[in-house]
Amino acid sequence: MPWWASLFLLVGGVFGCLMVGVPVAFSFLFVNIVGSLLFMGPGGMNQMVLSVFNSISSFVLAPVPLFILLGYVMFHSKMAHRALDVVEVWLGKVPGRLSFLAVGGGTVFASLSGSSMASAAMLGSTLIPEMQRRGYSKAMTLGPILGSGGIAVMIPPSSLGVVLGSLAFVPIGRLLIGGVIPGLLLATLYTIYMIAVFTINPASAPAYDIPHMPLSRKILDFSAYVLPLAVIVFLVVGLIVLGIATPSESAAMGAFGAFLLAAVYGKLNWTVAREAFAGTLKTSVMVLMIIAGATGFSQLLSFSGAARGLVTFVLGLDLSPMVLLCAMMLGLLILGCFVEQTSMLMITIPLYMPIVRALGFDTVWFAILVLLTLEMAATTPPFGLVSFVVKGLAPEGTTMGDVYKAGLPYLACDLIAMILILAFPALVTWLPGFIR
Repeated sequence: MPWWASLFLLVGGVFGCLMVGVPVAFSFLFVNIVGSLLFMGPGGMNQMVLSVFNSISSFVLAPVPLFILLGYVMFHSKMAHRALDVVEVWLGKVPGRLSFLAVGGGTVFASLSGSSMASAAMLGSTLIPEMQRRGYSKAMTLGPILGSGGIAVMIPPSSLGVVLGSLAFVPIGRLLIGGVIPGLLLATLYTIYMIAVFTINPASAPAYDIPHMPLSRKILDFSAYVLPLAVIVFLVVGLIVLGIATPSESAAMGAFGAFLLAAVYGKLNWTVAREAFAGTLKTSVMVLMIIAGATGFSQLLSFSGAARGLVTFVLGLDLSPMVLLCAMMLGLLILGCFVEQTSMLMITIPLYMPIVRALGFDTVWFAILVLLTLEMAATTPPFGLVSFVVKGLAPEGTTMGDVYKAGLPYLACDLIAMILILAFPALVTWLPGFIR
């Protein structure tokens, strides 16, 4: 069978299953069973079972459930809510301070949740009602939540980054640390945009007074409710950079630190623990099932000759490597209009990585570009999951059109960040170089 026919059969089979409503994991499972019988014969099922077992028994995936658990503990214990209140007091009379708080808080809590939807839900439930009450415009209420929620995809602990690293065979520690500077770059671009908006149109965020608080009380509250969260950030990020812990070990330390901090604050109870473990179990099983299916799918692409044929075809095109790279990112953006983030990885990474390695691109740099594209896809219509979360928390009368319109300037900031990363790869590769 020609390589293009094999590729069409396998990829088309997955898309066909997804279009009729079959869950992602079962779509890959069905195509893998049919493909193994077609391309490998009766003995193909044994090989498929072995590949499924090997794909999910890898120690590389250990951080996934631990990072997810860390995020659920932070979310259900509501420790972050009190920290946001403290930071708002420190911002004083800064115009539009709640919007800046959304971006700053989203950047910090990105390193505590690892999930864009969880981060957006936490920020939205805390800040949107207050911003509405203070008379903020819809654009400056919803937009910062949309933008800052997506930062969680970039900054460790990014569960999606661990999944991407395991699928693409990219060092997990280097990939996670490589997202720190791009994540901070996004926050900086969002802040610059908001400063421009508040300068041109002060009415979009009306000024209001806050009760006076003595400096000593501010310092005490900051030390009690904000600094302890920095300890968890250090456990997750700092231990990896210093070479003290592997991603799996730092994930375990971060989860333990979250439980310990919740207990110290008196927020740890049976309800919080039950919801955190139940959410972790459901999400982890879903992710691992998809990884198992995608790994078998990748092997079928290789065994059938589709992957090799695609690489040969692409390298034979009279196009520069950078044009091909941009085409791959565009393909991800288009796919993101219809498919959720994890599914996008499952479909594209087995096709993209052989091409990326053949072109000689740095795999960590490419992986961060993929994560940035996934972050953009989370807010693009009609399938942006973060947009759905924000819509659910938005004031009554808000339409999906309002949500998408509020997110457009932040998508433009994302695009600027992508151009900068393409032009200056050191934005990604510099910090991982310090990992021992």
